[in-house]
Amino acid sequence: MTAMSAASDLDPIDHLHELLEAGDDSALHAFLDTFSHGSDIADLLEQLDEDDRVRVLSALAPEDPGLAADALSEMEPDEHPEESLAALDPHDIAAVVAELSDDDAADMIGEMGPEDRDRVLAALSHEDAGDIRDLMAYDEESAGGIMTGELVIVGTGLTAMQAIAEVRRQAQNMAEFYGLVFVVNDHEVLQGTVSLNSLVTADPDTPVHGMVNEPIAVVLPDTDQEEVGRIVSRYNLTIVPVVDTAGRLLGGVTFDDVIDVIEAETTEDILKFVGVSGEEEIRGGWWDAVRSRLPWLMLNVCTAAAGATVVLVYEETIQALTFLAVLMPMVAGLGGNSGTQALAVTIRRLALSTETAEQRWSIVRKELLVGLGNGLVIGLIVSGLAWTLEGNPLVGMVVMLAMWMNLTVGSFAGAFVPIMLERFKVDPAVASSIFVTAFTDMCGFFLLLGLATKFLM
Repeated sequence: MTAMSAASDLDPIDHLHELLEAGDDSALHAFLDTFSHGSDIADLLEQLDEDDRVRVLSALAPEDPGLAADALSEMEPDEHPEESLAALDPHDIAAVVAELSDDDAADMIGEMGPEDRDRVLAALSHEDAGDIRDLMAYDEESAGGIMTGELVIVGTGLTAMQAIAEVRRQAQNMAEFYGLVFVVNDHEVLQGTVSLNSLVTADPDTPVHGMVNEPIAVVLPDTDQEEVGRIVSRYNLTIVPVVDTAGRLLGGVTFDDVIDVIEAETTEDILKFVGVSGEEEIRGGWWDAVRSRLPWLMLNVCTAAAGATVVLVYEETIQALTFLAVLMPMVAGLGGNSGTQALAVTIRRLALSTETAEQRWSIVRKELLVGLGNGLVIGLIVSGLAWTLEGNPLVGMVVMLAMWMNLTVGSFAGAFVPIMLERFKVDPAVASSIFVTAFTDMCGFFLLLGLATKFLM
């Protein structure tokens, strides 16, 4: 077997480790040349330590700075690609940043420490550094923070032929061009857009101002990134323009950045939903995870103690009717699941739609009816099981009522709690699940033990 065929049998990351250990730069270049997309190299970089990442990027940047830029931009933010960028020599930094879209460059440089940030900006041209500083001035979770200034912009006084020439000139220096041309007046106020297809098919002497379509939507630079995502999704836009209060065009948010925003926001909401801080890195260390999760678990201790107090009150009933100990987790658990289902649907609806107060409360009414229906069916099934095991129809009745009522309570709470938290300006994804679970546990124990005390003691 030849050395080349043996290497091809290795896993790519194992092969890369071997090349790095051997210090064979020519073989490393040849290996990197086999990759045509930055995301593939990003996957490899994320499995290396920082020193090896810099060695790979230092080998790649002089030969193909565009691929190095793609790899850095495709890395997960938790992997801190900005640290690898800052570790390159100034010439490679300038080459790589020149290939990054300006919004990606601003995000990456904005994550650096002050010294690294100044050193990286010093390696760039005065114009590029100024553009990046302008973008870094915006909140990173706003439209300004995720917008790009790389737009094709033409004036209203041009003809179609002149506009095509301007498109050709401007697009040569852009990382991506989405086929949409923005039209502004002499004061840089956005007039609308015209598609490249319209310019190409129009008579060469046709004035651009007669071809302009009003923008479907525009956003201000301080618009929250989630709202930008909703607008792009609602109108199926490839890019949404960002304007100032006077209507002057500042930049645009492209759909690929919106996808990244949606992914980040969804991840954050999922973590919050289960009581984990959105600041915890997915691949972070165990100590960071402990610090992030422990406060929520401490709060859970308090809510669980409230449920335990209900059990303590009915201690004599449990001692007399020991079979209740088997039924308690069923009643509480199913009520909690009912609440979690309603909670997930409600939070998603709150996040994705803008509704009136009346429409908000219609969610509660709907979930209340869902709880009544599901509770009746589940209650009858479980009560039949309890009746069969204990041979007492009263036991079946008690279990049926407790299960029915607790599933109803769970569905109601799953919709009511997040709506109330949102009304009091509290993120419903953060605290809802803890309160809903505590409420259904308390109600489930109280209903089952209370009804058993009334009818079976």
